[in-house]
Amino acid sequence: MDIPALSMALSQNKLLNDVGVAMLSKSLDTMESAGEALVSTIDSAAELSVNPDIGANFDIRI
Repeated sequence: MDIPALSMALSQNKLLNDVGVAMLSKSLDTMESAGEALVSTIDSAAELSVNPDIGANFDIRI
């Protein structure tokens, strides 16, 4: 393989790697914001409950 072709191949490999890292970073940011939204939803649902102890425990007999 000649030097220019090797240089282009390495450059393309680096570009693909950089794009992959950027996509993973964006995905991580999206998942973090979704997790924060889920936690806030759970917290707000717990605060709105009139009887928070009702339904927390139940007995099962078979």
